[in-house]
Amino acid sequence: MITTHVLDTSLGKPGKAIAVELERIDQGTWHLVGGGVTDDDGRLRTLTQPGPVVPGIYRIRFQTGAYFEAQHVSGFFPVVEIQFTVVDGAQHYHVPLLLSPFSFSTYRGS
Repeated sequence: MITTHVLDTSLGKPGKAIAVELERIDQGTWHLVGGGVTDDDGRLRTLTQPGPVVPGIYRIRFQTGAYFEAQHVSGFFPVVEIQFTVVDGAQHYHVPLLLSPFSFSTYRGS
């Protein structure tokens, strides 16, 4: 299973209502495998169905431009894209995003 969480570090609050897409590359082409919008806690638990996922290279795309625009904040990154590798599809891959208008970071969570 793959999940994510967005924390707006400039506010110290969850990144609510951010559109997110999850894609996996197969033979050089990206294919949409999941998506949704972060909840009031900044979480998106439904990127994939519970259970194993296909090993491979994935990317999560966060539509951060629309998020900042809705807050009347000028952000530098209209989209944040994170690529990562799933080696063991039976594991839970949690990919959080720490976000501010002019920077972001990520890590493999639990």
